[in-house]
Amino acid sequence: MADILDKITAAKRKEVEKRKELYPAKLLEQSIYFEAKPVSLCSYLKRSDLLGVIAEIKRKSPSKGVINAHVDVERLSIGYMQSGASALSVLTDTEFFGGSSADLETARKFNFCPILRKDFIVDEYQVVEAKSIGADVVLLIAACLEPTELKKLAKAARGLGMEVLMEVHSEEELNKGLCEEVSVVGVNNRNLKDFTVNVETSKQLLGKIPKGICKISESGISSPSVLVDLKRCGFDGFLIGEAFMKSARPERACEKLIKAARQELEADAD
Repeated sequence: MADILDKITAAKRKEVEKRKELYPAKLLEQSIYFEAKPVSLCSYLKRSDLLGVIAEIKRKSPSKGVINAHVDVERLSIGYMQSGASALSVLTDTEFFGGSSADLETARKFNFCPILRKDFIVDEYQVVEAKSIGADVVLLIAACLEPTELKKLAKAARGLGMEVLMEVHSEEELNKGLCEEVSVVGVNNRNLKDFTVNVETSKQLLGKIPKGICKISESGISSPSVLVDLKRCGFDGFLIGEAFMKSARPERACEKLIKAARQELEADAD
């Protein structure tokens, strides 16, 4: 997986240089979304009427191959929100994940909720680009960035009013990458070396994340019981992609999981 990350990051840097020539930052700043105030992911994750599910639109991945090639972003994004999701995550990488900036723009056009741009951000240009297509939150992967790079990118995002989700896989990454500009920490339960997924990773790192920062768990959340367990532990949000996308109707899978999790939580409260 480390080799995959290196490959993706190297390809992304080349891609960004080409995009800079085609669409200069000054041009991106003319977007109708550029002056719009971003929607706060943290505020939506804290809402008592929602469970904190960040529903992802994801066509494929390097590890799983094609997951769902037939995605209608308009229908799916609206469906996710009607199902009770707190926010959307949209893959915008084309080469490795089959997404595009157009996917996020479509989701933005039809939804007011917070939208995370899920991509491999390695350059400030991509932060400007994220704002121009309507993203409210940018993903910064600690495993792909030096601490100084991460802080620089996080500062750029905050300067544009967006929130920053820093993804980590270990305590080492958390300690190296954490800075005051990070508003959300996402613990990815997928092991970078062997692709195995262990939700215990989230539990082990939960207490290491400073108070005041929103905490989300990523990967391996495929059942209501796992979500409820993590909710009880103290997680604010849950990034779920593959568990929904492998279904013919991802929005229905989302609705079913949220409904079941809510019933379990309500039963505990009685």
